[in-house]
Amino acid sequence: MAFLLPPGRRLVAASAILIGLSGCTNPPAADARDTVSRSAQAVTPSSDIDAYITEAAQRFGIPERWIRAVMQAESAGNSRAVSSAGAMGLMQIMPGTWAELRAAHGFGSDPFDRRENILAGAAYLRQMYDQFGAPGFLAAYNAGPGRYAEHLRTGRTLPRETRLYVAALSQELGLSDAAPLQPVRTVSTDRWQSAPIFASVSASRETQRSAEPDRASADVRSAEKPRQSGSQNSQPNPIFVSRTEESDR
Repeated sequence: MAFLLPPGRRLVAASAILIGLSGCTNPPAADARDTVSRSAQAVTPSSDIDAYITEAAQRFGIPERWIRAVMQAESAGNSRAVSSAGAMGLMQIMPGTWAELRAAHGFGSDPFDRRENILAGAAYLRQMYDQFGAPGFLAAYNAGPGRYAEHLRTGRTLPRETRLYVAALSQELGLSDAAPLQPVRTVSTDRWQSAPIFASVSASRETQRSAEPDRASADVRSAEKPRQSGSQNSQPNPIFVSRTEESDR
């Protein structure tokens, strides 16, 4: 036999059930809003980074895919990443390298700023490429230019991490078939003395000597000339008459 509540109590119980059900449906709606908000927050930095990568690639004359690949390999997109060696930010720039790049290119003071870090990484990639070519610039970026230069000079084996790094990125970027990059036109402010407008003294003297006739040949030709007669050797009337001749007149 079923237990029945009085009519008044039935209404109260039904209301309680409805209130409970409505409370259960609210949290999923809030979760959905939170998910949308988190997604929007994730998309905004990504779009900013895309703009920074484009700017850096155009400024330093390297492909955007180089920056993206190195950034992913170095920090996996973590702008606050710090390695055990002290490398910082998206492009994992060492403190000493950051200081040099900042002084050379006028970057800001925060190495963890996404834009500044990407610009610095692109500048360093270009510097290593100009010095070592491809794919050597990847090894120099990862292991340091000093260690890579020593490897080239002595044949000393690079760290395993660097060898795997270069192999993976070289294949991803197709560097074996890549055309050489065009040089970036920059004006050096500390090497103006080497400009072609300042000719060296030795070069000037060498040019002067090459323009002069052979002195020995000139002396021989002068000695071979026949002596002219006295009438021909006489000097023509001077333009300015001497005082003695003027008084005789």
